[in-house]
Amino acid sequence: MALARLDNAAARRLFMDRHALLEQPRGGAKGADLLQLISRLGFVQLDSINTVARAHDVILYSRRASYRAKHLTDLYHGGGALFEHWTHDAAMIPLAFYPQWHLRFQRDEDLLRKRWRNWRRDGFEQQFDTVLRHIRDHGPVSSSDLGKDEKKSSGGWWDWHPSKTALEYLWRSGALTVVGRSGFQKRYDLTERVIDEDLHAPTDPVEAAPTVAWLCNAALDRLGFATSGELAAFWDTASASEARGWCQAAKARGELEEIEVEAADGSLRKHFARPDTIAAAAELGPPPGRMRLLSPFDPMLRDRKRAERLFGFHYRIEVFTPAPKRIYGYYVFPLLEGARLVGRVDIKADRAADCLRVTALWPERGVKFSPARIKRFEAELERVARFAGLARLEFGAGWLREAL
Repeated sequence: MALARLDNAAARRLFMDRHALLEQPRGGAKGADLLQLISRLGFVQLDSINTVARAHDVILYSRRASYRAKHLTDLYHGGGALFEHWTHDAAMIPLAFYPQWHLRFQRDEDLLRKRWRNWRRDGFEQQFDTVLRHIRDHGPVSSSDLGKDEKKSSGGWWDWHPSKTALEYLWRSGALTVVGRSGFQKRYDLTERVIDEDLHAPTDPVEAAPTVAWLCNAALDRLGFATSGELAAFWDTASASEARGWCQAAKARGELEEIEVEAADGSLRKHFARPDTIAAAAELGPPPGRMRLLSPFDPMLRDRKRAERLFGFHYRIEVFTPAPKRIYGYYVFPLLEGARLVGRVDIKADRAADCLRVTALWPERGVKFSPARIKRFEAELERVARFAGLARLEFGAGWLREAL
C-alpha cells in the first residue's frame, strides 16, 4: 500500500510551527512565558561567540522580539527553572526535564572517563575528592579557582588542567550542577545543594527504556516527523538502535506510521510520524512574510542535512575554517523570509562606533533582492541593531553580493 505523503510546503510549515517560527515574533519574553518557549523548543543551545549577540539570545529573540539577554539570565540564575547540561552540545534545558537526564549522567560517567583518559587528561580522576571537598567547604567555584599550580594539557580548545577536567566530568556525570556563568565561565556547585531532592538521580542504575521512550516522544513532538536517526540525534542520549527499536515498537502499537515527506528538490524520503500529522499540517496557516535573522545554531538549522532537504539551504559555519578558505565568512547569519531561507549575511557589532556593520549579503540562487525585499532586510537589521543595543546600521562597500 502506498504511503501517505506530506508535500514540501506543508512539511516546512509543520517544522517551522514546531520551532515557533510560523507565528509573528510577539508575546511575552520573560519569566513563565520564556520558560514556556524554551520548553516548546526543548532546549536552547549555548555558544560563546558574540559577533552580534550570543547564539542563545539570538535564538530566543528571533521568536520573541521583546526578548533581551537579561530575561534568560533572570530565569536561569533567579528562578531555578532551567538547568545547564548537554544535548548535542551545551544547552539550557527546562528543570522539569531533569529526571530524564539521569540516563545521560550515567552514560557520560562511563563514556567520558574512557574518552578523557585516551585524550591524556592525566590525573583528573585523582582530583574528584579534592574538588568535591573544596566546593563543599567553600561554595561554588569556577575552573579558575582551582588548579592554579597544575600543568595544563596541550589541547587547544581543550587546554584543561586536571581540576578543570574533574569539574567538567563531575558536572557531566551529575555530581555537580552549573549554577551560573560569569563572562561565559561556568560556576559549579554540589547538585545536592542546587537540585531538589525529589529530582535527584537514583543510586541504582537507571533503566534505559522509559527514558528512551520519553526522549523519542519528546523529539518527535518537536520535529513533527523524523527518521529514527533524527530522533536519536535530537537529545543525543538514546542510541540510533534504541530509537529505531522504539519507532518499530510504536508503529506496531499503532502510535506511529511511516509517511513520505517531499524534499525541496522533489525527492521523497520515509519518516515516522503520528497518525494525525498530515491532517494537522494541512490546518496550519502561512508563515509571516517578514524577514528575520536566525542564529547559525538555531534549532531549525542545527541538523544541517534536514534543513538542506526541507529548505534547499546548504549551510556550514566557517568559524573553524582558515580565513583564506572561507566561502562566506567567519560567522554568517541565515535569513528567513516566510517559509524560505533567502540568503545569508555577514554582520558584526562595532561597539566603539555604536553601529551594526553589514559586510556582505549573499542571496540564495533564484532569490532577487528587489527594492521591496531590501527594505524588509534593512527593517530586520534595524530591529537586530536595537536588540544588540546599537544606534545605527552601516553598510560596507559592495555589500550586496552575487549568489554563490
